[in-house]
Amino acid sequence: MNTFDFLMQGFAVAFQWQNILFAFAGVLIGTAVGVLPGIGPMNGVALLLPVTASLTAGLSPENAAASALILLAGIYYGAMYGGSTTSILLNTPGESASVMTTLDGYQMAKNGRAGAALAISAIGSFVAGIVALFGLILLAKPLSLIAIRFGPAEYFALMVLGLLAVSGLVGKSMTKALMMMMLGLALGTVGIDAVSGSARFTFDIPVLYSGLAFLTIAVGLFALGEVFKTTLEKDSTDAPIAKITRVMPTKQDMKDSAFPIARSSVLGFFIGVLPGAGATIASSFSYVMEKKISKNPEKFGKGAIEGVAAPETANNAAAGGALIPLLTLGIPGSGTTAIMMGAFIMYNIQPGPLLFQNHPNVVWGLIASMFVGNLMLLVLNMPLVKVFAKLIDTPVKYLMPLIIAFSVFGVYAVQFTTFDLMLLLVAGVFGYFLSKNDFPLPPLVLALVLGPMLENNLMRALTLSNGDYMIFFEKPLAAIFLVIAGLWLAVPLFLKNKSNKIKKALVEN
Repeated sequence: MNTFDFLMQGFAVAFQWQNILFAFAGVLIGTAVGVLPGIGPMNGVALLLPVTASLTAGLSPENAAASALILLAGIYYGAMYGGSTTSILLNTPGESASVMTTLDGYQMAKNGRAGAALAISAIGSFVAGIVALFGLILLAKPLSLIAIRFGPAEYFALMVLGLLAVSGLVGKSMTKALMMMMLGLALGTVGIDAVSGSARFTFDIPVLYSGLAFLTIAVGLFALGEVFKTTLEKDSTDAPIAKITRVMPTKQDMKDSAFPIARSSVLGFFIGVLPGAGATIASSFSYVMEKKISKNPEKFGKGAIEGVAAPETANNAAAGGALIPLLTLGIPGSGTTAIMMGAFIMYNIQPGPLLFQNHPNVVWGLIASMFVGNLMLLVLNMPLVKVFAKLIDTPVKYLMPLIIAFSVFGVYAVQFTTFDLMLLLVAGVFGYFLSKNDFPLPPLVLALVLGPMLENNLMRALTLSNGDYMIFFEKPLAAIFLVIAGLWLAVPLFLKNKSNKIKKALVEN
C-alpha cells in the first residue's frame, strides 16, 4: 500500500462515529483548557489521560488506542488555539507559546478589534493544522532523519539565536530588552541544578527547590501588571472602552495576514519537528520574522494583525510538527507529546520506526483525525468569536476583578501553594513598574522558559567535548546559528553608530 491508501484507511478510522465524537470532545475541552489561564495543553492532556481508559472500555485494543489518541490530540491543538483568547482579551498568556500574541492581540482588543484578532487566530490555526497534516503525510520519514542529527550543541545555539532575536526586536531599547533577557535567565537558575544536583538560590526554602513556575511569573507580569496599570493610572469609572466595530476580519486584514499565515505555518511546522524546540520558539521566531520583513515594522506592538496571525499560526503548526519525532522516532518533541507517548505505552503500542508498520490504523487514524478536528475547531470557534469579543466590552470595574479571579484560579489550580500566590502578587507589581519604564516583558518570560533548557544543552555539549567550547564551532549548524546570533546584535549597533556619526557630521557642517 502507498501513502495515499494508508491515508484513506486513516480517514475510515477517523470517520467512525465514536471517533468523530472523541475528536469533537477533544477540541471542545481543549478550547476550554486554553481559555482558562494556567491549565495549558500539557496539563489538559495529563488530566484526561486516565479518563480515556474508561471512555474506550469495550472497544478492541487497536480501536481503543486510536480513539484515546484522537481525543488527546484534539485537546492538544484545541488548547493551542484556546490560549489565544485570554492573551488577546485579557493580556494573560496561559502558556509560553501565547506570550508573543499578547504584544499585538491585546492592543487590537483595546482598539476595538478583538473580533478580528480572534477570527484571524482561528483562521491561522486552521491553516496551520492543515499544513501540519500534509507535512506529517509527506515529510515524516525524511524530517525525522534530519531532526535526530540535532545534538545538544545545535539546540544550545538555536536557543541562543531565539533569545537574541526576540530581544533585538521587542521593545524600544535593545539594552533594556537584553537586561530583561538576562534577568529571565537568572530567575531560571533558581532551584536544583539538573547536572550537579546542588540547590541554587533557594535559601533553604523547600518550595524553591522546584524553581520558579513560568505560569506564576507570566500571569503576574502580564495580567496583574495590567490590572495595576489600569487601577493606578486611570479612573476606572470614566475610562473609555473601545467599542467592537466589527467581529470578522476585513478584506485588508485577510490580505495583510495571508503571507504571515503561510510563512508561519511552514516555519512553525519545521521548528516543531525539532525535539525540545516546541511552540514557544516557533511563535517567537515567526513574530521576529514578520517584524523583520515588514514594510512598516513600527506598527508591531501597537495592534498589527500580522503580529497576531504569525505567532498563533506558528504555535499550532509546531503542535503538528511535534508529533513527527514522537511517531517516527519515539522521541517526544514537547511536554505534551511526552504525555501522549505515555498514552501509546498505556495501550501497549511503542512509538518509533516500526509504528507505521505494526499499527497503521492507529497512526494513520490519528493523522487523519487532525483534519477532522481542525475543521471542527474552525466551525466551533468562528461563531464563538462574537461571544468572546463581547468580553472586552465589559466595564473596567467588572473586567479587572475578572482578570484577578482568572489569574488566581489559574495559578492555584496548577501550583497548589500560597507561595505562588504571593509570587503572583510580587510579579504583578514588578510587571507594572517594568512596563511603566518601557522594559519589555517577553524577553524575561521567554528566557525564564528557555533558560533551563539552554543550560542543560550547554552542559551536555561540554560533557561530550570534555569541556572544550570549540564544539559549538566545530558543529556546522551550531556555528551558523551562533554567527547569525552575533550578527543579530552587532549589525543594528553598527548601523546605529554609523547613523549617529552621519548626524553629527551634518550638525557640524
